[in-house]
Amino acid sequence: MPHNGEHGPHDELDLTNGRFEEELGAVMRHTGEGFAADDRRELVSGGLARGRRRLVRRRLAVTGGALALAAIGVGGVYGGSVLGADGGPEQVSVAGPKPGDGNASGKVEQVKGMAEIPVADLAAVLKANTPAGDWQIDNLGGTGQAVSGIYDDGKGKAAVSVGLYRAGESKESSIGQVICPDKAVVPYDACQTAQVPGGGRLMVLQGYEYPDKREPTKNWRAVLLTRDGFLVDVSEYNAPAEKGAAISRENPPFGPAQLKTLVMADGWRPLLKRIPVPVPPKGKPTPSKAGLPQEPSAAAVQATLRSLLPKGKGLKVVDKGGDGGYGYLVVNDGKGKSLVGINVQRGFNDVRDQLFGSGDVQTLPDGTVVKLEKRPGEKGGEGVVWWSADTMTRDGFRVVVSSFNTAAQHEAATRAEPALTTEELKTIALSPKWRQLSDDPR
Repeated sequence: MPHNGEHGPHDELDLTNGRFEEELGAVMRHTGEGFAADDRRELVSGGLARGRRRLVRRRLAVTGGALALAAIGVGGVYGGSVLGADGGPEQVSVAGPKPGDGNASGKVEQVKGMAEIPVADLAAVLKANTPAGDWQIDNLGGTGQAVSGIYDDGKGKAAVSVGLYRAGESKESSIGQVICPDKAVVPYDACQTAQVPGGGRLMVLQGYEYPDKREPTKNWRAVLLTRDGFLVDVSEYNAPAEKGAAISRENPPFGPAQLKTLVMADGWRPLLKRIPVPVPPKGKPTPSKAGLPQEPSAAAVQATLRSLLPKGKGLKVVDKGGDGGYGYLVVNDGKGKSLVGINVQRGFNDVRDQLFGSGDVQTLPDGTVVKLEKRPGEKGGEGVVWWSADTMTRDGFRVVVSSFNTAAQHEAATRAEPALTTEELKTIALSPKWRQLSDDPR
């Protein structure tokens, strides 16, 4: 999807005629629930995902910035074969391997809850729907529901992977996987989405392995959500490995049209049917959709945040975005743009000690804990600083507000300090409006 003057970097496409014209540290809320990541900041930033955090928001606590969750999404299954109604991985009736990381790329390893599809079968579909070239397939004699390897068309070796998943029962755990990311959070060159024949939805994203582009590794991705609730997730790189390898070519080997052909190949269909149906863990009832707590809409979060901005500072909102339970505003007081983001989260008592067990923590008379911090930014933007106010009530209701001296964490600072002080962030975070909004998320 190179820029050719005909389309912007974030367009809707009509693919029905066959033409493809050209989006922290984090803490696991419940250990052992199936998210594999040694470097959680890279889990967040490497996912090249949109602000559709619903798949994991309830299991991740933000310590890497209020916008950290906004970078999780596409491929949000993170190696799990199944996402339950609340986005959490559930046990399934068979055991097998999984992709090595959240990008469904790299060598596979044995874990519970995966289909036992021969990798050779997955590789056959991969090879049949890509241009001629030499392949080195990982774990060729094994089983799983992902295939990865190195492709060489004579123009440079490239890592390629395909993962097959169930999207989960809820709408949140499906459509969010095929919506372009928010550029205020995740940089990319182009992203396009489209409805496809058969009722599915496709997203193709041309982005980078690292949001701060500290290495020139590109990650191009295609994700298909089928009408019957499966995900086919393809990633490719312009290097022989996702991380830690020098780039071997200017761009990944397959263009947007070729990615479309691969992700929509008929050969995946019989393999998708072999992915097991989820069953709840022993002794754990399947959650009902009606019983899940609703999150405030992005529009409601943005509007509430806007109403709480300090008066008299001349703050003008120049951009906004977010998702359920999360929102951000970019403000400018005439001294440069400043990003202000907020997460509103229920049920975080189980990570209270991890979030508030160190540092300068204040306990208010009603038992609410407050932690104010000032530290360097973590997304690579030159000169970026990050100020935050993190609060949690006795019952685990958490509001964390962050402000940066830039419009986007991965971009260079636009001002000396964030537009809001930590005391102003604290006032915003402690507003009773957030509890009211959470109780009535409309």
